[in-house]
Amino acid sequence: MNPASAPFLLGERPQLQGLNRPEDFQRAMAGPWLSKTPHFALHHLLEPASRPSRSTRAPGLSSAGDPKAHHPVDKSLENPVDKCLDNATQAPTAGAWDTTEPPRAPVPGVWAGYVVPKRHARRAVTRNLIRRQMRQVLADQHGTAPGLPAGIWVVRLRHGFDRAQFPSAASEPLKQAVRDELQRLVGHALARHGQRAVRA
Repeated sequence: MNPASAPFLLGERPQLQGLNRPEDFQRAMAGPWLSKTPHFALHHLLEPASRPSRSTRAPGLSSAGDPKAHHPVDKSLENPVDKCLDNATQAPTAGAWDTTEPPRAPVPGVWAGYVVPKRHARRAVTRNLIRRQMRQVLADQHGTAPGLPAGIWVVRLRHGFDRAQFPSAASEPLKQAVRDELQRLVGHALARHGQRAVRA
């Protein structure tokens, strides 16, 4: 049995972990999206993530104890894929990144990655807001039974929000619009995932 598709027993729901290896983003985005909205696409790969070379921080929102927590730009969710996509016209295909490290043993569980290219959100504060909402919406969904299915989940910003409609870089209306659309994105993805499971 594929370790990513194995069912989790009651009380054994794995923690939602942050994705940080380029090859895992590459594998997830090389396939078709599971769900799409005007501004976002959600990819799901029913495979485990490769083992990271160092421990990854859990995707929580707390910044307690961080001396830079007052800074308006949070770079904790940035990943090696964002800059690569800034010069791309579509989601990368296999071979988009040259990885010199040898393959690592897979790690089963639920992994989440967030891609916010600068070409779609020029202002750093806006990118920070979008990443935080991506992370929070997936965390909220995973915290609700039965949680997210196992595997790799990648949320990608595919179009920028209209600055004429949202002139402020991090306004409450922009935050709510991002959150509402992400919730629709994830809800549609889970519905499609359920349909695929029934057909299988």
